[in-house]
Amino acid sequence: MPNTIIIGSGSCLPTKVVGKDHFMDSVFYTDEGEKIDKPNEEVIQKFIEITEIENRRYLEDGEHNSDLGYRAAKEAIADAKIDQEDLDYIIYASNFGEVNKDGMSNFMPSMSSRVKNKLGIKNRRTVNYDMIFGCPGWVEALIMADTLIKAKKAKLILVVGSETLSRVTDKFDRNKMIFADGAGAVVVKATEDETVGIIADNTICDNGPELYYLENSPSLKLDEDRRPLYIRMHGRKIYEYALKNVPDAIKETIDQANLGIDDIDKILIHQANAKMDYAMISRLFKLYGRTEYDHAIAPMTIQQFGNSSVATIPTMFDLIRKGKLENHAFKDKGNILFASVGAGMNINAVVYRFP
Repeated sequence: MPNTIIIGSGSCLPTKVVGKDHFMDSVFYTDEGEKIDKPNEEVIQKFIEITEIENRRYLEDGEHNSDLGYRAAKEAIADAKIDQEDLDYIIYASNFGEVNKDGMSNFMPSMSSRVKNKLGIKNRRTVNYDMIFGCPGWVEALIMADTLIKAKKAKLILVVGSETLSRVTDKFDRNKMIFADGAGAVVVKATEDETVGIIADNTICDNGPELYYLENSPSLKLDEDRRPLYIRMHGRKIYEYALKNVPDAIKETIDQANLGIDDIDKILIHQANAKMDYAMISRLFKLYGRTEYDHAIAPMTIQQFGNSSVATIPTMFDLIRKGKLENHAFKDKGNILFASVGAGMNINAVVYRFP
């Protein structure tokens, strides 16, 4: 059975850096629709203490999701040194599609077809496919690519994760400070070497009461126009769900690969918020009877880039792979783990071994 290796990567970080001063004139409301009377300096500082997010990246008014995805994809294709006409699939992970500056979401035409068009791919057999799976969308797209390769339906696939969350946030919601824009992409290829590439994966979908922990809702300011819908996050519920379920899912994936925690060199976990990520990694090590661990195993980019949903993991992967994330590197023949949790609620994880 063929296996799946990554042969190229790319990322796109918008050039607009947005710091805390951007939010000083905001008017914040509670989830109950009541105005928060605390000084903005206090609200923002409390937010930074919890999430560690100092800066985030926003796209420019004239840019779109597919522009970011195109740049990351083009870089990944060049890095892979392939002819893009040989791609069998383009899988594009996104949750809001081509959002305009007024917050209108658009999935027609699909994001994958848009990026295929921008790349100028003429091959009619290059199939475009969109993945809508919450923040774990890029990891699930990678799992889908691996499934297609193992089924011998494809040999070469472009996997993109791109999001522009700055355009779907409620201006009255404190949580808007979490979200950011960005894109990451990889090119994966079939290999006959079963000892490398994606050696284990795991996906869990809890769609009962968890379904609405992340949703689209009207503005928190009750007298605002109720028609526009914004990303709404029920933080406490998500935090409790993630701590209870994600570490177990990661351990199951490592077990499936017949490895232990000491065999994993890096854990690239979705950059949701620093407090939650630290807690999930700590809980994972406790499952192995460990109360202490080297924090270098789980790189963090959220402090400077914010939460760009499906783009956080492929962006981090590309930066480390190209030596652009200080004090982090991948090892030849080393094992890394991708893991994410998000809207649905969905959880997934992949163990990847470098050739």
